[in-house]
Amino acid sequence: MTRYSKSDKGSAPCLDMTPMIDVVFQLLIFFLVAIRQDDILSKLTAARPASPETNATRVDLIEVTLSPQGFAFNGRAMSNAELDRRMEQYSLLSKSASVTIKCTADSAHALLIQALDICSKHGMTNLSIFSL
Repeated sequence: MTRYSKSDKGSAPCLDMTPMIDVVFQLLIFFLVAIRQDDILSKLTAARPASPETNATRVDLIEVTLSPQGFAFNGRAMSNAELDRRMEQYSLLSKSASVTIKCTADSAHALLIQALDICSKHGMTNLSIFSL
């Protein structure tokens, strides 16, 4: 038979929450650092207002990727002149199309300037630029 002293009767067990809070903050920081911007943008849904252009040939999104090898237009590699011709064709369909320019870390700054010049030349003003 175990005897308890009077001082033991009133004490309640306590759990230290500090280590659990530390782990939660470490997980939060890990997920914030590990998430890629490309993943966020590919899953964004935005309701756009209806525009007067309701052609079946209307273009909504154009993706230009810049890398050390050059330009890629919607995933297809091409030269500066080919990109210029393609942007001209798409600008005739819709000048309000969204143009997303993705730059890799090792792409040349001159490629970005060339892509921006081509977009400006053809009146494409709805541009988004981010790095991969």
